[in-house]
Amino acid sequence: MKVQVLNLDGTAAKGEVELSDDVFGLEPRADILHRVVTWQLENRRGIARKARERSDVARTGKKFGRQKGGGTARHGDRKAPVFIGGGKAHGPRVREFNISLNKKVRALGLKMALSSKAKSGLVVVDSLDVDAKTKVLAGQLAKANWGKKVLVIDGEAVNDNFAKAARNIIGVNVLPAIGANVYDILKHDTLVLTRAAVEKLEARFALPGGTN
Repeated sequence: MKVQVLNLDGTAAKGEVELSDDVFGLEPRADILHRVVTWQLENRRGIARKARERSDVARTGKKFGRQKGGGTARHGDRKAPVFIGGGKAHGPRVREFNISLNKKVRALGLKMALSSKAKSGLVVVDSLDVDAKTKVLAGQLAKANWGKKVLVIDGEAVNDNFAKAARNIIGVNVLPAIGANVYDILKHDTLVLTRAAVEKLEARFALPGGTN
C-alpha cells in the first residue's frame, strides 16, 4: 500500500511511502479491538486500599455494658463501627484488575488499529523537524484540517521542538513509536506517522513475538 507523504500543513510533500500489508492492510475485527482496549483500561485502574472491617479489628470481645438499665444501646463488644477504633462499616476492599491477554492478541489488536486508520484517518509526514512556536504550529495543523483529535507518533524519540510546540495545543498528543497503543490510536480522529515511526512499527512486528 502506497501513501503520499504530506507536510504538517496538509500539503503534498515529495515522495511516497510503502506501507506493509501485514501491519496496515488487515481487516479490523471489533471483537479483537474490544478485548485489547478492555485489557488496557483494566490495567490502568488503581487498586483501593483495604479498610479494616469489624472482623479485622483487634479489640476486646467483652460485653460493653449490661443489657438493660445502662442508658445506652446494647452492644456486645467494642468492634462495632459506632465506636472510635471500631471496624469500618462497608469499607473499601481490595480488587484486582490485572487481567491477562495473550501477546499474539495484543499484537493483532495493534495491527488492526493501524489498519483501521489506514482505511481512513492515517497521515504520513516526512519528519517533525520544526522551529515554529505553538501559535505557528497550531495554524499549520488547522490548515491541514485533520480533525479535533490528532495523535502524532514519531520514531525512537519524539522531536523535542515539535513536542514543546504541540504540548499546549488542545487535542494534539504526541508519542514515540514504542508507546503506540490501540486505545490512543482509536480515540483520535487522525493518526499522523513519521517515516521513522512507520519503520519502527514495521520492524517491531517483524521481530519474533513482536507485540504492543
